[in-house]
Amino acid sequence: MDSQIYGLSLAFLALLATTASALPAKPANSAAQINSNSVLVALLDSHYTELSELVEKALLLQTLEDAVANHNISIFAPRNEALQRDLDPEFKQFLLEPRNLKSLQNLLLFHMIPTRIHSNHWRKKPVHHSSLCRDAAGELIPIHEKNGEIIVGTARVIKSDDIVRPDGIIHGIEKLLIPKSVQHEFNSRRSLRATSAVIPEGAPEVDPRTHRLKKSAPPAPAGAPPALPIYDALAPGPSLAPAPAPGPGGPHHHFDGESQVKDFIQTLLHYGGYNEMADILVNLTSLATEMGRLVSEGYVLTVLAPNDEAMAKLTTDQLSEPGAPEQIMYYHLIPEYQTEESMYNSVRRFGKVKYDTLRLPHKVVAEEADGSVKFGHGESSAYLFDPDIYTDGRISVQGIDGVLFPVEETVAPKAAPLAKIVSKPRRGMFI
Repeated sequence: MDSQIYGLSLAFLALLATTASALPAKPANSAAQINSNSVLVALLDSHYTELSELVEKALLLQTLEDAVANHNISIFAPRNEALQRDLDPEFKQFLLEPRNLKSLQNLLLFHMIPTRIHSNHWRKKPVHHSSLCRDAAGELIPIHEKNGEIIVGTARVIKSDDIVRPDGIIHGIEKLLIPKSVQHEFNSRRSLRATSAVIPEGAPEVDPRTHRLKKSAPPAPAGAPPALPIYDALAPGPSLAPAPAPGPGGPHHHFDGESQVKDFIQTLLHYGGYNEMADILVNLTSLATEMGRLVSEGYVLTVLAPNDEAMAKLTTDQLSEPGAPEQIMYYHLIPEYQTEESMYNSVRRFGKVKYDTLRLPHKVVAEEADGSVKFGHGESSAYLFDPDIYTDGRISVQGIDGVLFPVEETVAPKAAPLAKIVSKPRRGMFI
């Protein structure tokens, strides 16, 4: 009996060897076949449709197949609303641009941990896990229980053990987890690449009395004051078109306004707390272009920059009017070069000081208060919060803790001054 069984075993082994030799050789580095009960298949067929579409767009299927073949993974899947309505449209557009494919892949892989984490593994003390994102290898994801809720990074788990499979598990979370590397790449792409300033070459001269062009004059020496007041060099409307105005730079480019504007916007981003101001200058208006042009023509500017906390208090009504962002920003641009020391010395010596702004005819009032400089009136006042964020001799940036608005005219102006203003309009005035 034993000899028969032994003979059958040898015959079976010989059959297996013959069958194996007839099959094509499998590459050594190929991943194991993904079966229909895999967590990856469950993700693609789940109600997390937005996440599954991003996984396909990011060309991550092969990478995830390899990960599932080598690990038992945990996927923290943001709900569809977090990727549809709650996600910043500009950030979503950044992720979907073909040139940013690597950032999209890093973002998605940051939500996947090569360890099976079941709901009974939650701990009150944070447990840090590494993700499948190699570019965020040094950035661990903390998972802990707080007040009866599970927190993953900065997101709350809204559905534990939503999908359970032999090779992985999916938990639903309320919002997206963004690694620092992707956030830094987004900020870098958004900050300066859209900024472009025009460097004038041999711009024609304008007669300050008639505002008509006259023959070009030879370039002024470097460091000479501008030929016209800054208001004559402003665009005729809120950054609608460049206005012809001569500058001391001329064709020799003594002043590179484009580089200086880029430098101060980059400084705002690196300083931190002024991202909203930088975003408005670069994306919502063409002020960066006009500021670069003005500096190239020899003018100087002081920027009163509201911080992010102040900008967040702006209401929809204040920003909804056409040209409202430009008008707000123009009121924060002073056509003088002022530092924290010079402004503080002025208010200490003269009490109240009125500075011209690029929003004609409004001026901003400064006075000494609590050992600092206070701008504006009443509730719309702001203090000099971060002095001398950027000073290069042409552009000065002073951080303030509020958004300034001009005092509204409550009494109708007299007829004579009104007729005088209309008879001699200044270019750059807002209508």
